[in-house]
Amino acid sequence: MTASISLSTHNAAETQALGVRLAKHLTPGTILGFEGPLGAGKTTFIQGICKGLGVHEMVVSPTFVLMHVYEGKIPVYHFDLYRLQPKELEDLGWEEYLEGKGVSFVEWVDRAQGLFPFPHLRITLDYGDSADERKFTFKPQGSQFSWLEEFLAACHSS
Repeated sequence: MTASISLSTHNAAETQALGVRLAKHLTPGTILGFEGPLGAGKTTFIQGICKGLGVHEMVVSPTFVLMHVYEGKIPVYHFDLYRLQPKELEDLGWEEYLEGKGVSFVEWVDRAQGLFPFPHLRITLDYGDSADERKFTFKPQGSQFSWLEEFLAACHSS
């Protein structure tokens, strides 16, 4: 597998649609780690993924509560590490969720450097050349993402 693969979306609707497409490949135990500047579209992308997973409630960033649990086709555990310090991460007890029966989304995964040994797909979002364009970089951290190249090739061809 390629070390990392990139693509772009041109507006929030495309970002969410990309999330819906990605959701089709997720299975229990999958972990997605998100990084990128504030406002880059992490939550917008996650909303699309949740829609693809059959979540019907409003998906918001769990910045002030650390984690939201959503029910869909499989449970979704949505973490936000923005306000946490390394010691707080150690005490979070998130292993049972990350290794559980659902999929886990970890926003600001870069804040867990050295404390996040879990295989995951790291997704970096950044601003593009226009106000609404977003650039995505997908980098697997583990070998269970054999579907990634096929997914991204399909995105490039549509």
